[in-house]
Amino acid sequence: MKAAVIILSDPKAESEEALGRLFNGLAAAYDFKHRGDTVTILFQGAGTRWAGKIVQEAHPAHQLYKAVQDCVAGVSCGCADVFDAKDDAVKNGFALIADNAVPGTTGLPSLQTLATEGYHIMIF
Repeated sequence: MKAAVIILSDPKAESEEALGRLFNGLAAAYDFKHRGDTVTILFQGAGTRWAGKIVQEAHPAHQLYKAVQDCVAGVSCGCADVFDAKDDAVKNGFALIADNAVPGTTGLPSLQTLATEGYHIMIF
């Protein structure tokens, strides 16, 4: 089984709902990983802002993030541009993913490629 977890929730909202979506996305990735499945995690849209948050040890999802950090493919380059998250992403070691050359952007991850490769795509 292959799973792709896409995190779109916006930490800037500072809502329980946004944190809950992040936490549940990472928990799903953890579940797949620990059952021996292939899993990849991508941060897209406003979710690219998590790159500056979850690396902080005091963040409530930090320990869970560390448990699945090796599954993180990176953040959407074009989305990080739009949501002013590129500096945090680079500073914190996140790869910038740009294999889908969407016009007017610096590129986004290709969900089509993931689907073609047999990944089940889950959006959080």
